[in-house]
Amino acid sequence: MGRDEAMRRVIAGLGFRKHIGAGDIVAVVREAGARAERHVDALAVPDFKADEPGVRDAAMQLGLPVIRVARDALMGEQGRCLTRSDAARNSVGLASVAEAAALAAAGAGGRIVLARIAGARATCALAESA
Repeated sequence: MGRDEAMRRVIAGLGFRKHIGAGDIVAVVREAGARAERHVDALAVPDFKADEPGVRDAAMQLGLPVIRVARDALMGEQGRCLTRSDAARNSVGLASVAEAAALAAAGAGGRIVLARIAGARATCALAESA
């Protein structure tokens, strides 16, 4: 791994149902990291769901910070997302939540390194900062 590669952060973007348990988030984040063979540095969640107790508890279990992503930022990333969900669009008005959260939190030049995967009650995508 080169120096530039070591400086990049990997962000796990999350989409999930209300009243999610920490175990569902932990499981999908660990699965995503394993599939991509990457260490996750932070969790990114929509600000309108960031106060769910399961998010806080999962972050503590994983030892990761939580990045709250504003709806406007999620909307701004929709065109760069690789997957779309009619269920998400109908539920929260966004066709892609996990990928958009990961990309927005990764910042300008960030890129998807793992497209959305689905767990029992949560989705997760990984983006890497530039």
